[in-house]
Amino acid sequence: MHTIVIAGGGAGGLELATRLGDSLGRNGRARIILIDRSPTHFWKPLLHTVASGKRDPLMHEVAYSAQAAEHGFQFVCGEVLSVDRTRRTVSIGPFRSDDGQEILPARSLRYDKLVLAFGAVTNFFNISGAAEHAMTLDSVWQAELFRKRFLANCMHASSRRLAGASEGTIVNIVIVGGGATGVELAAELSHTVRTLAKYNVHTLDPDHDVRVSIVERGELLLPHLNPRLSRRAARYLRSLGVEVCTSTTVARVDADAVLDTNGTRHAADITLWAAGVEGPAVCTTLGLPMNRIRQIIVNAALQTPDDDSVYAIGDCSNYICPVKGAAVPPRAQVAHQQAMYLAEVLAKQPGTRSPDFQYRDYGSLVSLGPFAAVGSLLGAAPGREMLVGGVTARVLYALMYQKHVMALHGFIRMAAQTVVHWLRSKVSPSVKLH
Repeated sequence: MHTIVIAGGGAGGLELATRLGDSLGRNGRARIILIDRSPTHFWKPLLHTVASGKRDPLMHEVAYSAQAAEHGFQFVCGEVLSVDRTRRTVSIGPFRSDDGQEILPARSLRYDKLVLAFGAVTNFFNISGAAEHAMTLDSVWQAELFRKRFLANCMHASSRRLAGASEGTIVNIVIVGGGATGVELAAELSHTVRTLAKYNVHTLDPDHDVRVSIVERGELLLPHLNPRLSRRAARYLRSLGVEVCTSTTVARVDADAVLDTNGTRHAADITLWAAGVEGPAVCTTLGLPMNRIRQIIVNAALQTPDDDSVYAIGDCSNYICPVKGAAVPPRAQVAHQQAMYLAEVLAKQPGTRSPDFQYRDYGSLVSLGPFAAVGSLLGAAPGREMLVGGVTARVLYALMYQKHVMALHGFIRMAAQTVVHWLRSKVSPSVKLH
């Protein structure tokens, strides 16, 4: 049977597997296999809400095995180690439990078509000490680790203050990178520290004892947005007590501080790196053309130029939009559109000509905590941009995630889950307290 292997279960990979399973897998027209090193899926744009404690990942994760059983594809748990394009095989590493015990052995799968949807990892840009001392938000595990460290630092500083100590009673959080992830996390942390104080988890003054700073190399935060929105976001963050340091380049990251090229030392109990992404290391082993940040170059059919049986979508791919003449950005809406395109292309009979992939930018939205958001919406006409904020932006931001859930489960299940999560939010604290 014709076998389509999808390597990576992120937003694009899982949506593609679901669509192909429904169209090809259910009726036996093809064998659809999804590979991921984790047994569950979580929508990556919301990792900052896990890091701040606002969202419990267990309530929003999708079990790949359950999704596969419901939509006619197979799931294989393990990390892709290498691809043999001559033999058309994918080598998968063993899957281990949390204590290191091997649950599934290393395996090899054959494919007729291979879709690479690895996603991206943090790019430290070779800054000294960044990889060793800075935390990242590439996975649920890393987001939970940040949350626990933030909570522990607040509780430790509170304990020292009650004991009469003068040192170590201030918590300093430095976020490197003023893009969407950095800005959204900073805004959520401001809400989190106030909620923790409300429930007496710590006795710190949220306005003076917990300092959150954003260090951004460019002149503005959120450089992909209209400058008016960028300045509005910076003003709002400052009103929350967040220190915004723009036009500041990081020179070195130490265990307890971030040093910039001007010689300024930014004290840091926790440093979070959110300054850029690159393709994962496995991309370098495939023998395929890549750009300077290890993204796999694809053509208008999302195929690699050297091998028409291999496709790449999402953050690990580099597609040049012919209209704008630039690479499409690493966003969830790009992965979604590419997944929908490939679902139609791969479902067609072999030899059927398909139109080129066309990316449409619908705009961008950025959350500024529980009560605010900013963004822009792009219409069909070139150059038409509508700036949004307030309640409208908050609603539209929430709908982005609902759209992803609907792509996986359909409207009825999405609506039911939305109601359940809303009811749960009314009877539970707004952040995790432990």
